Amino acid sequence: MDYPVRPGADSENMRARIQEVAEEHFRRIGHHKTSVADIASELGMSRANVYRFFPSRDAIKESICRRVLNGTAELALTIARRSTPPSKKLEELLTAVHHHNKTKLLHDRQMHDLIVAAMQENWPVIKVHAEQMMTILEAIIREGIETGQFEVEDPAEAARAVKTVYTVLPSGSDRAPPSTWRRHRSGLA
Repeated sequence: MDYPVRPGADSENMRARIQEVAEEHFRRIGHHKTSVADIASELGMSRANVYRFFPSRDAIKESICRRVLNGTAELALTIARRSTPPSKKLEELLTAVHHHNKTKLLHDRQMHDLIVAAMQENWPVIKVHAEQMMTILEAIIREGIETGQFEVEDPAEAARAVKTVYTVLPSGSDRAPPSTWRRHRSGLA
């Protein structure tokens, strides 16, 4: 049975339901193997009706990727909003994101593969996520400058440096950047 498209809450509820079913399929069999027909069948609707809510299969994949990345951004925001010193926030953020990403790699391979595909294919959602994370890092660094913990001239440049250094760390290790970073007054922490 096809569900009619209704403006407002019903439409948003159906989009959310499509996303839930798609994500479940992606986790079980992977985004490459999941078809719109699979999603529609699970929902008891036609493919054409799914396309009323998402213009393409790629749009569905990008929405699921956004959901996964939003989890990482929310984790980072939660840490950034804590009432702890900026050096501690930076260390906690890098450690938590590292652990979150490592867990995703080891225990949720299908979602990890979706994120890798998005990165390799330069999906717009990746750029948005990178900008969100840079904004969060920069805010922590600005706070560190204001409190006298960090001595840097350009918070945006420092955020890019942290991101660059962090992305070249071995992903298989259980450690985030060395805790000694937070104690150095001549650099970022």
